[in-house]
Amino acid sequence: MILKEKQTEARTKAEYEPNLSLESEPMTDFSKLYAETIKSFAEGEIVKGKVVSISGKEALVDIGYKSEGLLNLDELPDPSAIKVGDEIEVLFEYHEDEEGMVIVSKRKADRQRCWNKILSTTSEGSIVEGRICKRVPGGFMVDIGMEAFLPASLVDLRPTRNLDQFSGLVSKFKIVKINPKRKNIVLSRKDYLELEKDELRAKKLGELKEGAVVKGRVKNITDFGVFIDLSGVDGLLHITDMSWGRINHPSELVKIGDEIEVMVTAFDKETQRISLGMKQLAQDPWHQADVKYPANSRIKGKVVNLLPYGAFVELEKGIEGLVHVSELSWTKRFHHPSEVLSLGQEVEAVVLSVDKDSRKIALGIKQLEGSPWDDVDTRYPVGSVIEGKVKNLAEYGAFVEIEPGLGGLIHISDMSWTKRVNHPQEFLKKGDTVRAKILAIDSQAKKISLGMKQLEEDPWKELTKNFKEGMVLNGKVTKLVNFGVFVEIAEGVEGLVHISEIPDREKKNFQELFKVGEERKVKILRIEDDARKIALSFKAR
Repeated sequence: MILKEKQTEARTKAEYEPNLSLESEPMTDFSKLYAETIKSFAEGEIVKGKVVSISGKEALVDIGYKSEGLLNLDELPDPSAIKVGDEIEVLFEYHEDEEGMVIVSKRKADRQRCWNKILSTTSEGSIVEGRICKRVPGGFMVDIGMEAFLPASLVDLRPTRNLDQFSGLVSKFKIVKINPKRKNIVLSRKDYLELEKDELRAKKLGELKEGAVVKGRVKNITDFGVFIDLSGVDGLLHITDMSWGRINHPSELVKIGDEIEVMVTAFDKETQRISLGMKQLAQDPWHQADVKYPANSRIKGKVVNLLPYGAFVELEKGIEGLVHVSELSWTKRFHHPSEVLSLGQEVEAVVLSVDKDSRKIALGIKQLEGSPWDDVDTRYPVGSVIEGKVKNLAEYGAFVEIEPGLGGLIHISDMSWTKRVNHPQEFLKKGDTVRAKILAIDSQAKKISLGMKQLEEDPWKELTKNFKEGMVLNGKVTKLVNFGVFVEIAEGVEGLVHISEIPDREKKNFQELFKVGEERKVKILRIEDDARKIALSFKAR
């Protein structure tokens, strides 16, 4: 090489021509000076030099050594920019051979300088900025002034298959490991992103307060609600807080990636749980519900849900009323509203009541037609006789249908003048057709009292006309109760022997003294015609 030949010529001339400035110096001093010059340049040391010549892709750099250093111009970012006389820092790399040229490196000098700077200004845990420059097995190399290794598992917060998307990315990284011996640095972008996320979260949490309106991005959608990213902080928008109206799934209103405005409805600083609302940004439709839907007004709506006990009808978004199954018809009894209604059906109904605080509206469909109770007093005046069918039996009486949607009760006390009735089945069974007299009507409470015995004259006075107070006669025990004994003194006529009129009752349980069906002498104490009662006594003497 031309530069090598010129260097050899220069070195030979320097060795064999007399040096006037050193002529008087002893040979030993010159050797000492020469040795010290060599020692001052150790391999790996960064030195300053001056470009003395350029040829092709190489340059000779005078570094004050016995020979110039050889620099490969390919190490320079722009080889054409360098010229003779330029000062440059290079790394004293190694001797080519014992008598050969010195090899210097600009790239390694820059790398060493950067390494020194990193060691002096950073440590494990420090944050540095760099550019991901290339893929390597297991990860990436990142240019931070020198190359550092970034494992693929630490490139992002979540594992990703498409690693090529990170090539050329300029970002900040956290130094997780420094190996001075190997001059090796391991970085983590994931750790930096987590630190950044924590800082953003702390800042955002400090700004949040209940009632604040904030913007966020839909991060995830579940059956019960939507998770919203509020600049590094996640909040939950529950499905019940998305709309005043009925929705079946959050995806009906939002999709992942949507930017939406929400209100902070609750914020627990200890657990850092954030509850959000979307419907709260609009006025609650129930605010004026009692004004918009007064009682007895007619409305139109859509059936949105059917349950065994009734149908929910949507009057407007956010307001629903319930038609109870009992309010579907005056005359028919339905087991399920689906027997007459279907989902999505448009219906008309009457508002029965509005409870704005409980957010409830009671509706009725049968009220669209006239109620059989409207003129019941005129059609069935008290004292008139009706004929109806026994629809049901209870312990206290029998329910009789007078006409579809209209019925009355025959109480057991109104079934017979003379017989004590313990259960209506002693006289009636379900499905029987029965005649009865209307005793009383309460159209407001929708109650009609009926009587069977009232169809006949009361035989009481005729049955008791031969009985006098003080009379002693034989009777038959018919019933034992805790307050006394009932005794039949004639067919259809019973009297009560009160416990106070039973002799020797203190000696043992008085009920053990009597048996139903046995005959006993009794004395008539008094007869109460108005109350239809006879007081008796076992103290006949």
